[in-house]
Amino acid sequence: MKNSELQKRREAAVPRGVATMHPIFIDRAKNAELWDVEGKRYIDFAGGIAVLNTGHMHPKVTAAVNSQLGQFSHTCFQVTPYESYIALAERLNKLVPGDFPKKTIFFSTGAEAIENAVKLARVHTGRSAIIAFSGAFHGRTAMGMALTGKVVPYKVGFGPFPTEVYHAPFPDAFHGVTVEQSLKALDTLFKADVDPVRVAGIVIEPVQGEGGFNVAPPAFMQALRALCTKHGIVFIIDEIQTGFARTGKMFAIEHSGVDGDLVCMAKSLAGGYPLSAVTGRAEIMEAALPGGLGGTYAGSPVACVAGLAVLDVIAEENLVERSNEIGKIITDRLNNLLTRNSLDCIGEVRGLGGMVAVELVKSRKTNEPAPDLTKAVVAKSAEKGLVVLSCGVYANVIRFLVPLTASDALVREGMDKLESALLEALAA
Repeated sequence: MKNSELQKRREAAVPRGVATMHPIFIDRAKNAELWDVEGKRYIDFAGGIAVLNTGHMHPKVTAAVNSQLGQFSHTCFQVTPYESYIALAERLNKLVPGDFPKKTIFFSTGAEAIENAVKLARVHTGRSAIIAFSGAFHGRTAMGMALTGKVVPYKVGFGPFPTEVYHAPFPDAFHGVTVEQSLKALDTLFKADVDPVRVAGIVIEPVQGEGGFNVAPPAFMQALRALCTKHGIVFIIDEIQTGFARTGKMFAIEHSGVDGDLVCMAKSLAGGYPLSAVTGRAEIMEAALPGGLGGTYAGSPVACVAGLAVLDVIAEENLVERSNEIGKIITDRLNNLLTRNSLDCIGEVRGLGGMVAVELVKSRKTNEPAPDLTKAVVAKSAEKGLVVLSCGVYANVIRFLVPLTASDALVREGMDKLESALLEALAA
């Protein structure tokens, strides 16, 4: 079987709206490596878009899933519940930052977690407005798109969107948006568009994912926390891409020293199995009436046991610390490239822990985005056997989401391939 043959079948059977970055069809995977149907090996710096912090097919996660499949695969927690759902909820209630009573509910996708966080914020406060930020990505559902602060490709042609969703600028020093400007814009929003007493929630990613791995400064997160407390607004933290040791902390919000009222999780929560969660203040989580929350597949028993195994692996293999070690290898290498006069295309290297990105520009004199160069580097990396992803409002950021179980040697081999791809793309 060949990739080209499968690509033709894919084009005939699957709509173009489901875009794929690489026409590479995977046959098997292990830890931080992939092999396609033609037998070619790839180093995986994408991790299924931050889903595989514990790597592909981690033995402990696989064993937990296999054991569960020998018992039952589904009953629906709302019909006949099971212990693994409760056990995972108990562990998240302890792990999620915040010295207050918490409760947890599970879903299947990150978008579902966001949708239900909004529902909870609205039913708890009796208010309707939600504030999000430019560059944000919160999912592809109707509410997810409304909250997302990036039009292309996520919102094109899909409107109208749910009402009473407002956007404020996310602080981005590289593109000239300061914390003070963002806070001033919020103040203007409250004066011009929506009274804060009508705002149910403010939702934010501590590090933007699709937006370009922009890190929310601690001062900004602290100001938002104070603002939410002052006005009785639910502070919703989107940890879907940043959670589970990715940023060198268990959760990215820990870098800011504040707590959220509701925390949305997914992706690496279950090591590749579909599972998402909302953990939050018990009084907010209890606001919905019985039957108001849930889903047929929400909190699958297979995914719940995978989630329990993932938490064990993170603790036993010290993946929080490992994230910082991997991040340093990648950041040091990128910063070394940044110092080369011949590589004026590297605008900025940024991130937290193992969540690192490099922004490519046409020249550091102007910092004009270079999306074509970025696309070429991603493609040439794949040719060399490295899977990486682009992101950013201007499609000019390359992000690194290598599994935290990868060895130093594998990470360095991947960076060798990236550097080679960058040099070839510049020479083309």
